[in-house]
Amino acid sequence: MAFLGTAARRVMACQKPLLPLCHATTRCYSSQSTHTTEKSVPYEKTLKQEDGISGPTKPLPKFADVVVIGGGSLGCQTLYHLCKLGMTNVVLLERDRLTAGTTWHTAGLLWQLRPSDTEVELLAHTRNVISSELEEETGLETGWIQNGGLFIASNKQRLDEYKRLMSLGKAYGIESYVLSPAETKDLYPLMNVKDLYGTLYVPKDGTMDPAGTCTTLSRAATARGATVIENCPVTGIQIKVDDLGIKRLKAVETAHGTIQTPCVVNCAGVWATKLGKMAGVNVPLIAMHHAYVVTERIEGIQNMPNVRDHDASVYLRLQGDALSVGGYEHNPIFWEDVSDRFAFSLFDLDWDVFMQHIDGAVNRVPALEQTGIKSTVCGPESFTADHKPLMGEAPEVRGFFLGCGFNSAGMMLGGGCGKELAHWIIHGRPEKDMYGYDIRRFHHSLTNNNRWIRERSHESYAKNYSVVFPFDEPLASRNMRKDPFHQVLQEQGCVFQERHGWERPGWFNRDGPAPILDYDYYSAYDVPKNNDYKYSEILGKEYTFDFPPHHYVIRDECLTCRNAVAVFDMSYFGKFYLTGPDAKKAADWLFTADVNKAPGSTVYTCMLNKRGGVESDLTISRLEPSPAHLPLTPESNGEAYYLAIGGGVAQHNWSHIQAVLQDQGFCCTLIDHTEDMGMISIQGPKSRVMKQTTHKIVLFSFFLFCMGWELHIPKESCLPVYHAVMAAGAKYGICNAGYRAIDSLSIEKGYRHWHADLRPDDTPLEAGLAFTCKMKTSIPFLGRKALEAQKAEGLRRRIVCFTVDEKVPMFGLETIFRNGVPVGHLRRSEFGFSIDKTIGYGYIRNPDGGVVSPDFVRSGEFTLERMGVTYKATAHLKSPFDPENKRVKGIYG
Repeated sequence: MAFLGTAARRVMACQKPLLPLCHATTRCYSSQSTHTTEKSVPYEKTLKQEDGISGPTKPLPKFADVVVIGGGSLGCQTLYHLCKLGMTNVVLLERDRLTAGTTWHTAGLLWQLRPSDTEVELLAHTRNVISSELEEETGLETGWIQNGGLFIASNKQRLDEYKRLMSLGKAYGIESYVLSPAETKDLYPLMNVKDLYGTLYVPKDGTMDPAGTCTTLSRAATARGATVIENCPVTGIQIKVDDLGIKRLKAVETAHGTIQTPCVVNCAGVWATKLGKMAGVNVPLIAMHHAYVVTERIEGIQNMPNVRDHDASVYLRLQGDALSVGGYEHNPIFWEDVSDRFAFSLFDLDWDVFMQHIDGAVNRVPALEQTGIKSTVCGPESFTADHKPLMGEAPEVRGFFLGCGFNSAGMMLGGGCGKELAHWIIHGRPEKDMYGYDIRRFHHSLTNNNRWIRERSHESYAKNYSVVFPFDEPLASRNMRKDPFHQVLQEQGCVFQERHGWERPGWFNRDGPAPILDYDYYSAYDVPKNNDYKYSEILGKEYTFDFPPHHYVIRDECLTCRNAVAVFDMSYFGKFYLTGPDAKKAADWLFTADVNKAPGSTVYTCMLNKRGGVESDLTISRLEPSPAHLPLTPESNGEAYYLAIGGGVAQHNWSHIQAVLQDQGFCCTLIDHTEDMGMISIQGPKSRVMKQTTHKIVLFSFFLFCMGWELHIPKESCLPVYHAVMAAGAKYGICNAGYRAIDSLSIEKGYRHWHADLRPDDTPLEAGLAFTCKMKTSIPFLGRKALEAQKAEGLRRRIVCFTVDEKVPMFGLETIFRNGVPVGHLRRSEFGFSIDKTIGYGYIRNPDGGVVSPDFVRSGEFTLERMGVTYKATAHLKSPFDPENKRVKGIYG
């Protein structure tokens, strides 16, 4: 018998790899082999194809409202939720049998707590569907087992992260406990606790069965009118171009017939990239081997919780009286040539890669040292650049939706994501804030960049179990997009952040330049390690839930802006022009504010979806209707507008505007000049006397925390202008400042950050932005009806500012208590240097379900819980710093 510890090492020493792990190069990055072997997985049944069965299991219809392609977890969940929302003429096509490809061999773990409020909500829905809803609806069991979950902390930082999760869970009513090593031993007697700081125990976590879940989902969907067709590979996607030149979905082709449809959902997992190519859609994911082993029987393991030992990068899944042992390594094997014939097959396990997980597992549960290995499971999984799924309508083709790239989490996220995707298809947008999963979060220049996809997906895989620190940055695929100021700022010590592929200034290090180097794959695959890597070392110092060591540097940047003058490079901002015969109609419909002011004026506004949720906040400048008189300004005989948009969400904004223009049939042109212009913001009380240095360049006033102004500059003029500004400001003590300072300065002023304290599931009324809405006019705009209904009904939740007197850092996700009852959590938090306090913003609700009025806020006593410790907080209905906006107007004193 092979034992998990000693015998596995013997196997590794003598076994010849059955699969070549590299090809022409000397570095071992990937597998090209098509040879696979079939092995058992730890489930009572799979839905494997029986010999002798060929051809579709049902006749193909001529037409369907939606065709879901792929019968794994996400495909079945999406089909089920489409039917739950009332659709019946929907079809699921599976090239083999349900669960084929990746779902059938997944570990099936479900953990309720994640460092994301949206993901906590998605996981809660999956758990509800799997553990109760499906069984109540169908009378069939899904295979759900509630055996609990245990997260292992081997150091203080890890335990701090778990305490953050525990505090967030209180806002959602999720039962969890931080246990001492001794309490952990009582719960899990076979565990080695000598090296533990503590653990996080969540009693209602559990395990799902892929075959049981997908079978039950498909039966529930077909009972509601859906059609599930197996053994029917898709061979092509037909696209049509309408009268406005817009690409739209037309039909799905198979060897057995064609289905006319306006909507396809790509749930093809590892094969999603190939399916996307059929429609001309980029699907930025990559396939890798992912493995676990199943042990023989272990005495005393029955009923134990599933375990995640993040610091050892290993998980232990209870399998009756045995364990499945797997993890995430720094040197995963890429699957280069994805085979269309791969269905219920597995790869041979590479012990050289997997052995690191054996060592971690044996350390945590020493009984494994003498436990036999029953089977090995090594199958393909799809991974993405940020370890988040790819969802939503593809920007290239209307009606082509993505539901893929789930990074081994397709089972546990499937229920929540299937529901949101169904809502997305039917209503145009999801109910929750799904921007973190939306394909439009990636700039179009990246989604077909193989280097970016490969490097970032590798890093995300390798860091999957790393502590999620507030200010971490990727090391992979950096310097993809650089503005004209990049080199001069780097020479002055700029520590850059990556957003949307751009390098933007984070803060300015006083110890000289910290350039970003080519990715070294964390020295995997024989790639030489980047030694003496200053940028990486600086990031390492930020790996804390306390104030970072350079807290004082960011303070000085903020206070220089408040008291003198600072310059911010904001060139990564999206810079669009909206022109054309229907530009005014489009602007009236798109933007909540009345942007038709005097030419040259600038207005802060929002864009909404049909439900009144905020899809964007941005600034609009109305231009003179005349021939181009400024650099890059398009010639226009009618109305024209200049849009300045946060750079990290520029693709999202572009896609949203284009979709609205298409849906409404407006005759407009949207022009992107982001790459052609630089943008610097000069702010502070001394900025007034510097304004004379601007000369003939584009001048606007947009995102200001103090009195100030902005320069929007053709890229060839950026450096001369920058040097002129710095020279003019030298006698006033001008300094460079970055986005870490902007985060602090903006939260002091109560300015919203989209996708933090302002999201698609928030309305302007809830977010305190009613002033951006032209509700007193009769001008219709997208989302107006929803706002009118909400205003008449009263707000059921509202954003509130909180300050804490104690010098304690907060980063968001801290639970808000009113009179001892949880009423929400912070979305965003920063330290406000001007008031010398921590500031946080969060949306609160009334536990009784009633209206959240200003009096409800004023009458409550509030506390914030951070990592299990509560702090008294003061609630504010206006920003605590300069609430009357006097400083922005130049009124000091």
